[in-house]
Amino acid sequence: MTSQRTRERLIQRLKEQGITNQRVLDVMRMTPRHLFLDEALSHRAYEDTALPIGHGQTLSQPYIVALMTEILLSLGPRKKVLEIGSGSGYQSVVLAQLVDQVYSVERIKPLIDKARERLRLLGLRNVRFSHSDGGFGLPEYAPYDAILSAAAPNVVPEELLHQLGPDGILVIPVGPGDVQELLVITRLGDSNNFEERVVEKVRFVPLLGGTTR
Repeated sequence: MTSQRTRERLIQRLKEQGITNQRVLDVMRMTPRHLFLDEALSHRAYEDTALPIGHGQTLSQPYIVALMTEILLSLGPRKKVLEIGSGSGYQSVVLAQLVDQVYSVERIKPLIDKARERLRLLGLRNVRFSHSDGGFGLPEYAPYDAILSAAAPNVVPEELLHQLGPDGILVIPVGPGDVQELLVITRLGDSNNFEERVVEKVRFVPLLGGTTR
């Protein structure tokens, strides 16, 4: 179930799908994805598929986690990253091994409690979780070198653009319904101009407002 061979098969699949950043591949290989699922689903941890984690949320497909992380690092090292939608904490753990500091926002309290516990187990101390509405970002710690969203708003929240530092990069799925477009938005220097490109069609849970306990 959690054997090295099973993990290697997943890494091979990620390479076949076009993931080339060796650091991202190494982190995905070493991160124990089975820890982020209930025991009943842990035997499926190294399949390249999204899996339910309760509260109407999912653990993202490994390919999408790798793709978004690779894009986030594509303009060079990122020191300070904001993650919208902590979920199980899996993407937080991947990021924490590749950047200096992660700030992660989650609106569902039980998910954030579990994510904190998993990071403690793994000995990672460079993630700060916040139980708040992700649509507003986390202005108190802005600006960020990069922002990654694991939930899809109908349109790009202006608040997130304002929290990008110079040459900052935002990786976010956008659009209503079941299928969205994965957008990459780059701030041009320290200007108020942004460059946007579409990567591919994706499927994410919607970015909802408010918080729940």
